[in-house]
Order: sequence, then C-alpha cells, then structure tokens
Amino acid sequence: MASRRSAGPAGPTFTERARRQQIVECTIDLIAGRGYPATSLAAIAEEAGISKAAVLYHFTSKDNLDRATLDHVLEQFFAHVTERVEREQDPLAAVVAYVRAMIGYQQANRRHVRVITEMLLDDGGGTRLKTPGSHDTHDRWQALARLLAAGQEAGRLRQFDTRTTALAIGGAIDNVISYWLVHPDFDLDAAADELVTFTVHAIERRG
Repeated sequence: MASRRSAGPAGPTFTERARRQQIVECTIDLIAGRGYPATSLAAIAEEAGISKAAVLYHFTSKDNLDRATLDHVLEQFFAHVTERVEREQDPLAAVVAYVRAMIGYQQANRRHVRVITEMLLDDGGGTRLKTPGSHDTHDRWQALARLLAAGQEAGRLRQFDTRTTALAIGGAIDNVISYWLVHPDFDLDAAADELVTFTVHAIERRG
C-alpha cells in the first residue's frame, strides 16, 4: 500500500495528487461562489469533506493553497491560449488567435475568471492590483510582445513598440471581460469580433 506522502524523489503519490486537486477545485468553487475573503481554510475543508488539518497536510498554509490555486487557474488558461496560437503559421493569424483565445477561455470558464480577479485585485471595486506587476504572472504581456515582434520580423506587422502595444491589447481584453462580468447580457462574441478588427487595424502592415 502506498504511503500517504512520498519520501523519495518520485514526488507525491497518485492519491496525494488527486486529493490536492480536489482541494484546489473546492477552493475555486468557493471563491467563485462566495468571494475570496470568505474562502477560509475551514470553509475549504468543509467543502472538500475533510478536516482543516488534512488541508494543511497537503499545502502547509493558506498562502500556499492560494498560490497553488491561482497557479492552477493561470496554467490552464495560458495553456489553452498557447495551444491555439501555436496552430497558426501566419504571424497575424497568431495574434488574432491570441485575442480570441483569451476572450473565449474566460467566457467558458467564469469560475476561473473570478479566481483571477479576486486574488489579484483589491477589494475596493476591483480596479487596483494588490501587488504591482502581478499582471505579469505567467509571462502574459511578454508572450504577446514576442508574437508581435515575430510578426514584425516576418513583415506582416508594421513597426511599433511591442511592449506598449501588447499592454494596450491586453488592457482592451481585460476591460471587455470586466464589463461582461458586470453585464452578463453583453454580447461577448460580438465584442471579440470588434476587438479582433481593432487589433488587426492597429498592427497590420499595409502597403
């Protein structure tokens, strides 16, 4: 019978990984349903059907669980975006795929969006970052800037400052999603189409 915690270099057992995943998913559900401030260790343990000590056995602290939850959400998010971008051979099409994937994933995973906004933004209206620079998590704007630079090198995009443009595109995506979260009847598919048109007009090389 496998031990609860692996002592050797093999890492956690299958059972441990499954339990950790369950705890993370319960944390996501609670943040999405109650908000981050109300998601205590006791509430997570109750949701998972285990003791608070069992939660701490797997994560040692609430901060570690918070980080693991946010990392899980962001890793899934950006894996989705990366997979769709890498399907495209044309650099302009890759940028379009990025915009659509960023919006499409959030549209399909509202729970994850709530986790990101609750954990990265403050409680005063959700407009300020708790930690300046935390929006750079998982190389977000830098990855888009590299896409834009590749398009410039291929001659498909005009010359511009890639960092500024990546931040502008990312900000436009964030604002569209923020509005949709407050106004769920907002047509996000139509907004994505408009944002794609806006982005193409801003970056495409003409003439």
